[in-house]
Amino acid sequence: MTKDELFDLVAQGEGSDIGFRRSLGRELGRELCAFANGDGGTLLLGVSKSGEIAGVGSKSRARGRVLTTARSADPPIVVEVESVGDVLRVVVPPQKYKPYSIGWRAFVREGTISRRLSNAEIKDLFYAVGRAHFDKEPCENFSLEDRLDADDWDRFIQRAKIPAGMHMILALRRLGLVDAEDRMTHTGAWLLADDIRRLTPGAFVSCTFFEGTAEAAGREHRDFHSCIPTMVSDTLEWILTRINVQLMIWQEEGEGRPELPEEALREAIANAVAHRDYRSRESVQVRLSRDRLEIVSPGGLPEGMTEADLGTKSVPRNPLLYGMLVRMDVVGRIGSGIRRMSSLCREHGVEEPRIEVSGNRITTTFKRPSAIQVQPPAIQDEPPFIHVGGERAIRVGDRAAKQGNEQTLLWAGERAERPSYKKHTRYIQDRAITIQDTALTIQVRELVRVLDSDRSRVEILESLGLRNRSNLAANYLRPALDAGLIEMTIPDKPTSGRQKYRLTARGRALRAAL
Repeated sequence: MTKDELFDLVAQGEGSDIGFRRSLGRELGRELCAFANGDGGTLLLGVSKSGEIAGVGSKSRARGRVLTTARSADPPIVVEVESVGDVLRVVVPPQKYKPYSIGWRAFVREGTISRRLSNAEIKDLFYAVGRAHFDKEPCENFSLEDRLDADDWDRFIQRAKIPAGMHMILALRRLGLVDAEDRMTHTGAWLLADDIRRLTPGAFVSCTFFEGTAEAAGREHRDFHSCIPTMVSDTLEWILTRINVQLMIWQEEGEGRPELPEEALREAIANAVAHRDYRSRESVQVRLSRDRLEIVSPGGLPEGMTEADLGTKSVPRNPLLYGMLVRMDVVGRIGSGIRRMSSLCREHGVEEPRIEVSGNRITTTFKRPSAIQVQPPAIQDEPPFIHVGGERAIRVGDRAAKQGNEQTLLWAGERAERPSYKKHTRYIQDRAITIQDTALTIQVRELVRVLDSDRSRVEILESLGLRNRSNLAANYLRPALDAGLIEMTIPDKPTSGRQKYRLTARGRALRAAL
């Protein structure tokens, strides 16, 4: 550094990454430690707080004092020392082994001062930099005697591939799931829990299904809070029963195909659960709306990772938990998750997921594909078909394509059972029909299924197992009436006590397909 560069640096004044010390006092170690526990910084020795350059006297002695103080820290702090005229410039680069302490005390830089860290803050710093792992610590709320029953253990040993005859404590020791005093670690407790919230507040998965694209329109909420492997599978099933499923109806035993790849969704959920910060009281958030699926994991990126590293580098925040989830086939190998999700989406023909880091959260977003469009195929000798969902349903005459066309049947918002064209295809008598995607809510489909004859509101309530008349009117009858799927038997007197409801031709077509 030249003298002119030094003058420019002094002119900037003190800040979070630069400090001035007129002399080598007892505060030297405090300043070095504070910079080391942050992102590094520069200390100018021989410069007063007001920016006056006084010098340090013997530069060789001052240099030796700085190096001795840096080496006396725990762990030792790496510094670079340079003389610029009468000033000693001490650079503390970003350090690897935080937290650093001096004289059994640790400090951190806040603005222009160096503040002592509390014991709780020091512990948090250990977690943040990966020198301590919450998942390996004993879980005080879990008791092997009180909380573990035979069914839980049998399910666990199958998932963890443990020989059935192995003694429980021996198995747990070999997997590292109990500590030296045979206390269950958090990882072991999370994998064996019947309700994870009793052990670690916020450790559950919270799912919300939104009517449209705005979060204010949320209509359904569900929390999953069993053991982690079950929580992952339950969350995946919740998503799959609410996204569109494409069914190939030309084969007798055709398989359903979700609009988003199932294995990519499983990987995203498992990664959110495996890499989250379990000290946070926030839950993993799953938000499903009309145009996207978002999976939000609390905790942000661990120390040593940047957003640019995503997909190429992985630093597990919970290494013991992650290793167990790999063993149990819940997640893939470390570092492969994002690449695998992207590859699965490309193969599936949908956009790759977008990963965003914002503060203490990581959000994985899957864009939902637009509704599938089908065109009438060439005429051959085969059964007709109907396409339900998306923006329209199409009737094809007495004959439909035999070869070369993979026509589809789509249920919007609910995963259907394995289809058979004999079971699911019906002949639509006179014309193609159009059913808007917005009409195909779960409630409307259930109403169409049970309305096999003219029925009153009381009869419909009984068939659906409902009690609330307002719910029936708002979420079942009104949307179905608006979509032209049902009609009133006495349309001129909507409030008549003798009023009943029946399916229209369009509603009967939908019921036949469902």
